[in-house]
Formats: sequence, C-alpha cells, structure tokens
Amino acid sequence: MALTREERELFLAEPHIAAFSVDAGPGRAPLTVPIWYQYAPGGDPWVLTGLDSRKNQLVSAAGRFSLMVDRTEPTIRYVSVEGPVVDTVPATRELLREISARYLPAEKVDDYVDFSWKNHGEMVVLHMRPEHWVSSDLGTV
Repeated sequence: MALTREERELFLAEPHIAAFSVDAGPGRAPLTVPIWYQYAPGGDPWVLTGLDSRKNQLVSAAGRFSLMVDRTEPTIRYVSVEGPVVDTVPATRELLREISARYLPAEKVDDYVDFSWKNHGEMVVLHMRPEHWVSSDLGTV
C-alpha cells in the first residue's frame, strides 16, 4: 500500500542509510552507493560528499539524484525520492557534525568529525528538491 505524504516524509526523516543513485552516463547503469543524508519533513534532503568525488562529478553532469531507504521490521517499507539539485554549498564542520550526529553515538561524533575533516578532503553539500516519490508498506511477510 502506498504511503501518505506525511507517512513517507516521516519515514524519510528517520536515520536510515540511503541508497544514493545518479545517472552514470551512456552505456552505464546508475551509480548506486550507500550514503548518509539529512532530511526534515517538508524540506529538501541533503547529502555531503567529496568535492572531487565521482558522485559529485556525476551529479554535476546529471543535475539530479535519487535516494531510497527501506526497512524490514516491523513491516517491509520503502521510500524513494528523486529530484533536481537546487543548491550546492561548501561543507562546514557544523554540517558534518549535524549529519554525523544523526548516525553515530554521541561519544563518537567529535572524533569522527575531526578525522573526516582532516582526511576526506574538501566536501560539498548537495540539496535536492523532491519531485518524484515512490513509497509502499508491504506489510509483514
């Protein structure tokens, strides 16, 4: 059964690890990789990636990307959202901390942020405007 707008937005707002997909060009399937993301209901999801990463290069060319999240308990549920990039901004330590705190235990955030900021190179934040949603709750199996 398809989810309502409120259900799909609340589900996407939970801290799932998303499958990030972007067109990889002629003769290639989309690049699909796991990624952390940030989202609040009614807003634009965003991801943080390396400035020189393949993801960022492909998104720059395609102008859009998709995110898909799922779960298997207590029911099988998924949400996929796709849309254009509406803003690309340099990453900050504060944004890196925000997204890290979404996924890591509080006691690990500072060390991860310090390590990532020093070792992962220049990063950017890609904001996507949701245009197309696909969602369902398949119930229990």
